Amino acid sequence: MKFPILTPEEAAELFFNDAKCGFSGFTAPGSPKVVTQAIAAKAEKLHAQGEPFKINIITGASTSDNCDGVLARANAIGKRTPYQNHPDLRKRINSHDAHYFDLHLSEAAQKLRYGFFGDKLDLAIIEVSDIQDDGTVVVGTGVGNVPTIAKMADKIIIELNEKLRHALYGLHDIYLPLDPPHRTEIPIFKPSDRIGSPVLKLDPEKIVGVVMSDHYEGVKAFTPLDDTTKQIGANVCKFLMSELHAGRIPASFLPLQSGVGNVANAVLYGLADAKEIPPFEMYTEVMQDAVIDLMKKGRCKFGSSCSLTVSNEVEDEVIDNIEFFKEHLVLRPSEISNNPEVIRRLGVIAMNTALEADIFGNINSTHVTGTRMMNGIGGSGDFTRNAYISIFSCPSITKEGKISNIVPMVSHVDHTEHSVDIIVTDQGIADLRGLDPVERAHVIIDNCAHPIYRELLRDYLKLSTHGGQTPHTLHASLAFHTEFLASGDMRNVDWSKFA
Repeated sequence: MKFPILTPEEAAELFFNDAKCGFSGFTAPGSPKVVTQAIAAKAEKLHAQGEPFKINIITGASTSDNCDGVLARANAIGKRTPYQNHPDLRKRINSHDAHYFDLHLSEAAQKLRYGFFGDKLDLAIIEVSDIQDDGTVVVGTGVGNVPTIAKMADKIIIELNEKLRHALYGLHDIYLPLDPPHRTEIPIFKPSDRIGSPVLKLDPEKIVGVVMSDHYEGVKAFTPLDDTTKQIGANVCKFLMSELHAGRIPASFLPLQSGVGNVANAVLYGLADAKEIPPFEMYTEVMQDAVIDLMKKGRCKFGSSCSLTVSNEVEDEVIDNIEFFKEHLVLRPSEISNNPEVIRRLGVIAMNTALEADIFGNINSTHVTGTRMMNGIGGSGDFTRNAYISIFSCPSITKEGKISNIVPMVSHVDHTEHSVDIIVTDQGIADLRGLDPVERAHVIIDNCAHPIYRELLRDYLKLSTHGGQTPHTLHASLAFHTEFLASGDMRNVDWSKFA
């Protein structure tokens, strides 16, 4: 190999306080796994000596405990974007030990190239499954913003992950669009179209060394499906089948996008048994275990994604059968997998999850009780605002009924009523298309709210004495949330206080 082999500790010595850094990956797949641990150890050592040390990080999306986790515990993150989901980093963000700015995932790479975050990156860590002496690499199982990060970085550290067994050549479609005013159409007309290269060509002069790795991606296993998540999945499938029968979805069906998490996984597993839905394609940002299962069963014909976000066992299965999956799967950069132009052209049906929805159709995806960041908006906005049909799902209640996820007004707005077509809970389906705010309120309460909250929500509508198209009573609109903070149970709301 032309490039020097470095230990993680030697690579970590290149990082300095307030460095601007780009990391490969999208969710845990493809993210750095060994150099970041050495950076965290360096930070702890310097902090013990009273010296400042934090780095600023842009990634494709979230990472893993080997990255966001260890760095957050070492208090080594200064600024972070565009998405995260690690509890230790979340604590740093909510206590302002780390500065986090939430961003639509499709926009991160282009804003970096446009110079909105500065004119360069000091350092990049890029995981690869193979590297040639001329700097040509086959990236890992999560592409993220690698092409732009590599372009913008002064120095690049390679993590060569031998767990991937040099097996991934031909799985990727690396494409970097031109920037305005020179940008042309992105020529993807079906999910299986390939428009770029299976490899990424790095400037060999930027590569300062290679660090060897032998790590799984660290994707957490999903909890077993419970009755609530199974019912949500069944309701989403019921809606899709009704649209198919009504002719509002073509008989050949349309590509699907699915977010991450247990609810999203339940929806995908529901599709395995929904035989009235024909075999379909996916144009999405992550592929979970359920999608791999759907491919093996012939239910998912092809999947375009940014990341292979699967468990260790399924990762091994994919690599062991890589020739099959190269015929059914492609991995792209996130500004392509999440590109609004392509999503709109393909007619993608978007299925995302919410923390809470209000009775007028607004969605909170990110902030608990309006203040505490949970994960981030991710790619949900990229898909929601450009989808053929936009579906949001969540349980009707959580914490044994102490929280209603259908509320009078969301405590934080990520997706407005203008972008949301369908809301699904374990209770049922609310089709909001063509309805005014009051009509939407009744449909959501009747079909999606849990029975223990329906009368409380109906009574909220009766409070309004000022009329208007959207009958909010502003001093009472967040009473569900303030009551939960005060007593721990939204059911204790007393509307007579607001009459």
